[in-house]
Amino acid sequence: MSAEQTATAQSENSREPFPGLDTPELVTIAEFIRQTLPFNDLAAELLCPVVAKILVQYHCKGESFDATTEARGLRILRSGAVELRDSDNKLLDRLGEGENFHIAGLNAERGEVIATVIEDALIYFVPDDVYRSLREQDRHFDRYFSGQRNRRLRRAARYQPEPNTMMQEVRTVMSTDLLTVKPGDTVQSVAQAMSARRVSSAFVVENDQLLGIVTDRDLRVRFVAAGLPPDTLVSEVMTADIVSVDGSATLFATTLLMTQRRFHHLPVKINGETRGIVTTSDLILAKQDDPVYLVQHISRQQDVNSIKELVSGMANLMVQWVNAGMRAQQVSQVLTAISDAITVRLIQLAEEQLGPAPVSWCWTGFGSQARGEQLLGADQDNGLVIADEVTPEQLPWFAQLADFVCDGLDEVGYVYCPGGIMAKTDEWRQPLSIWQETVRKWARSPTPDAVMRVSIFFDIRCIYGDCKLAEALQETMLDQTSRNSIFLAALAANALDSKPPLGIFRRFVVDRDGEHRSELDLKKRGVLPVTEIVRLHALAHKIRAVNTDERLKALAAGKHLTIAGSRNLADALHFVQQLRIKHQCDQIVKGEKVSNFLNPRDLPKMAKEQLRDAFTIIDEAQSSVRQTYRAGMG
Repeated sequence: MSAEQTATAQSENSREPFPGLDTPELVTIAEFIRQTLPFNDLAAELLCPVVAKILVQYHCKGESFDATTEARGLRILRSGAVELRDSDNKLLDRLGEGENFHIAGLNAERGEVIATVIEDALIYFVPDDVYRSLREQDRHFDRYFSGQRNRRLRRAARYQPEPNTMMQEVRTVMSTDLLTVKPGDTVQSVAQAMSARRVSSAFVVENDQLLGIVTDRDLRVRFVAAGLPPDTLVSEVMTADIVSVDGSATLFATTLLMTQRRFHHLPVKINGETRGIVTTSDLILAKQDDPVYLVQHISRQQDVNSIKELVSGMANLMVQWVNAGMRAQQVSQVLTAISDAITVRLIQLAEEQLGPAPVSWCWTGFGSQARGEQLLGADQDNGLVIADEVTPEQLPWFAQLADFVCDGLDEVGYVYCPGGIMAKTDEWRQPLSIWQETVRKWARSPTPDAVMRVSIFFDIRCIYGDCKLAEALQETMLDQTSRNSIFLAALAANALDSKPPLGIFRRFVVDRDGEHRSELDLKKRGVLPVTEIVRLHALAHKIRAVNTDERLKALAAGKHLTIAGSRNLADALHFVQQLRIKHQCDQIVKGEKVSNFLNPRDLPKMAKEQLRDAFTIIDEAQSSVRQTYRAGMG
């Protein structure tokens, strides 16, 4: 090592990580505080003055803090545990190492709150004036404390940018393989050069100056149609008034300009120099990653193999959508739209082979497809509702249709339902009246098997055909459930079966052994409890909406849930789904099998805290279900 390198290393080693903190005790506090939320994002010049004023306090088990506690400020748990309860002694939260609370702030949000030490605790106390001064100085720090956990979850979703393929810069799709010719070249020689290079345009340049552009259209309109001789100079047929676009312009702006001016070619400039050209073909290709393009082209495929090939890259497309900022609910809506389009196209191909249906009928989607909440790896959940006037001789037509569509879905990637809940199974391909009697039987005898089926079938949506049949079946479902307290209690018990993976002190509960050791199931323990709770409330109040977000809005509008309660559940669902989708995208990029299992240790601190918030909201919603429907539970 050189003398200069040695001096640099000594300088870096002597540099204070926490300037102004001159004792080992203060540095130790600073190191711990920096690892907690929301102090982890503070600059050293803001953090260190706070640490210098922190008081270290020890509190024994049983001590409490409430509105009458004189010392006001932020308390950060270095060790031990604290329990938060309201004036009715309802448990609000349990806090452990690294978490904090501010009694005055909690009281402002929730009314009277009491914090009780349940394990001997060492607390770092930030006096109120220091805490409030810090909130005034740092906007992000202030935002963390400006609302309850659901607001933090909502901000996490809101800060993601809205994706739009057409908002990317035109430089990302321009062609840089430019053909340049001279103004004295003949049209014939230029056309030969364009043909050899397989390009549809050439720039006319002289002395490094761009004089014009000649395109296939120019050759067709100004040369061939005009009957000019082959030795005509290219300068006589070129477009001299050149309009160009800057490389930073969006594809949307470029498309709009080319459409308005009827251009098929447009030079692209970067730093004032012509560096490329964009054509209408380039813009069409740029849209191929757009989900709307994909849905449109599915409808034009002529067989199962072409559909399979078209959607073969869907996993990588999802990665692109998520990286572009698409939110969880948008991703699931898009993936459901693709699933719907594939189903419809397969039905149309089947009808071309089988001929028209003998009576009216309806193809229905169940579960996540019905709710518009599908993700990658979804299996089939579908059924076929046939008009009651169908005769036994006509039933084989529907069996052939169901076989064709279900087999095609499996070939494309939507595997057969392990439980056989598909239209190709005789039980789930029936006339409307038989469907309705099956629903009545489930409602009369809510066996565990019936409740399991309800969790799939009572999320129902018409995908193709006579939607009035699906609506009639849904009406029967709502009539049978909304006035049946015993059945609703059975559904409630099912909704309470999968608890959020939070233990005491809000620690994550993970699998202890097996393939998913140290991981938790985001779908089973986070997503499904929300959808089941919301479905239960929707059935109880005869709400026809099927999508979870739409159900929550309808429940709030009907005052069956509070606005805050509805938003809390939506925020929790969106956050868990976003985490689930992001995790799956990481697995796709790494070439791993997509799953719903995640090790919480792999998450950043903020994401861990937000996931705890989401699970806590779900746990509180389950407690509410237990209180609301317990009369029917016996």
